Parts: sequence; structure tokens; C-alpha cells
Amino acid sequence: MTTLKEKLRRKQPTIGSWLSLCDPHVCEMMAKQGGFDWLVVDMEHTATDMSGMAHMIQIIDLCGLDALVRVGANDPLLIKRALDAGATGVIIPQVNSREDALAAVSSAHYPPAGTRGAGLFRAHGYGADSQAYYASVADRTTVIVQIEHHEGVRNVDDIMAVDGVDGFLIGPYDLSASLGQSGNFDHPDVVACLDRLAAYAGTGDKAAGVHVVQPDADLLKRRVGEGFIFVAYGTDVLFLGERLAVAKREVAALAGT
Repeated sequence: MTTLKEKLRRKQPTIGSWLSLCDPHVCEMMAKQGGFDWLVVDMEHTATDMSGMAHMIQIIDLCGLDALVRVGANDPLLIKRALDAGATGVIIPQVNSREDALAAVSSAHYPPAGTRGAGLFRAHGYGADSQAYYASVADRTTVIVQIEHHEGVRNVDDIMAVDGVDGFLIGPYDLSASLGQSGNFDHPDVVACLDRLAAYAGTGDKAAGVHVVQPDADLLKRRVGEGFIFVAYGTDVLFLGERLAVAKREVAALAGT
């Protein structure tokens, strides 16, 4: 079976989604009914704890999808714990320089390629498959860096040239905030940064990623056409909220009759 890492290397488009709710039932529904290639467990901007993360990785894995974790920081401990729980890979926030990228890759790989500590947990078959895991994991571990600061945009070529970085994911809100224009995606400085990343998506050597946060089929298609091949589509919160908004209008219409 072709790994996510290999798909990204081949520039094969993959579509996933985002898990903000630490709920195993919602996670299973997203994995079974969404038609996604992968799901991201968000550990940066949610209340999900380590136990919840591990349980959702189990569900995603057993449903046949790749499980990724957006860790809370470029921190060796957080990266190690996500991978030890069985995540296919990690998404690292606020990677602004080549040095940041080198640190992320080092934390995700065992020596001699990196500094990840060796342990026994779910990824290692609870000890039963540890040697097989150690021998093969480097070829499967996916490292996605988030470009979400104007410094990261300026250094994107140096960041993506780091061996072991498999792709980037744009963080548009933090990127706009770093320019003093939080959420103002029409500001010329923000547009220039996003255009720079879109240009890399079309011509760069590695995978470019973007999050189509509000579900929009036309925008999803356009992003893939622009060269973005690691695309997160919606979130569990927004899919649920969107349907609830429709239900609210339906109930209000009925009450008005």
C-alpha cells in the first residue's frame, strides 16, 4: 500500500479533515463517512488531551485512514508522544526558519537521523513489533510544517529544502496576524504572502498544503488545481455546525407557519 509520505513525494493529491472535538463517535463518523484520506487530531487549539488523542488515533487507524496530529508546539516530547501513540505523522506549528524545520525533523526520527527517544507503546505493537517498527518507521513518518508567519513565508525555500520535511500547511489566520492584519486576507501584505505560498504550490519540489476551513466544493477543487496536494477540508465542528444551522432555519420556518 502506498504510504502518505510516498503520495506526497509523488505530488498525488490527498484530502483530509480536522478533528477539534475529542469525541470517539464523531471521530469514527468522520473516518467512515467522510471519504477522506487522513484525519488530523488537533492538539494545539482544542481541549483534547493525550488520552483522547491516543484513542482517536486508534479509531482512525482501525478505520484504514492515516492519522496525523497537529501538536501544540515544536516540542520533542509532544512529537514523540504523538508518534508513539501510532500517528502516521505530525503537523508542526510556527515553523519560521530552517533551524525550526531541522528541529522538527530531528524530533520525529530515531538516531542516527534524529533524536527521537525509543520507547514501547501502541506504535510498537506494545512491544511485540518494536524491531519491525524501528526498522521501517523512517520510510513512513510524515512531517508537515506550518507556514503561518511572514518570516516562514520569507524562508519557505530554505524550510522546504530540509531533508525530512514532507510538505507545508498554510496557517492563514496566524499568518495574517503576524502582519498586524488578523483575519484581513484582502490586505496587500497578506495577499503577497499567500501568493508566494501559492507560487510554491505550483512549482515547488515538495507538497504544499492548505486548509479549506469553510466547506466549499468549488474552492476545494480550485485549491487542488492550483497545486495544493495536502488539503484539509472542513472540520468536525463546522460540519456539525453547518447542519445545525440548516436545522435551525427549518425549525424556525415550521414555527412561523
